[in-house]
Amino acid sequence: MAPEGSVETLNKEAVQASFERWRSHTGSPFELLAPEAVWTIVGSSPLSKTYSRQAFLDEVISPFNARMATPLVPTVHGIYADGDMVIVLFDASATTKDNRPYRNNYTWYFQMNQGKVFGHSGNLVGSRHKIEATAMEVYGGSEVLRAAKTASGVLDPLNL
Repeated sequence: MAPEGSVETLNKEAVQASFERWRSHTGSPFELLAPEAVWTIVGSSPLSKTYSRQAFLDEVISPFNARMATPLVPTVHGIYADGDMVIVLFDASATTKDNRPYRNNYTWYFQMNQGKVFGHSGNLVGSRHKIEATAMEVYGGSEVLRAAKTASGVLDPLNL
């Protein structure tokens, strides 16, 4: 366990507080992004790449939120810190505008400095059914679904 006041403790507390604000609809983890932060979505889908802070918010988060009827609500299962790295394991759920449930599992890796996120790498974790639902309902349908398939035709959960 990290000593009180350590880099690990301060970073973990900052992330935990941002997720608590997100859960209560009074903030979001994106408030931790430094102006020069980069956000990487791993995989090989059309969304998988490294974004600047603003490009990530404009190209990924805004379109996602536009498809939701209710705000995304996270349920954190674990927050782990080691030096300037914080790992968050969580589920999130909402309802889409066509009244379908959205539920997924996430793992986010934050590279932090002085309580701000400077780098991120993360992925969506889920079953084939969840991944298909995500592609079809949230990110624009069959084009994304086709792009998320591997050469063998199997969906790759890290591609969304």
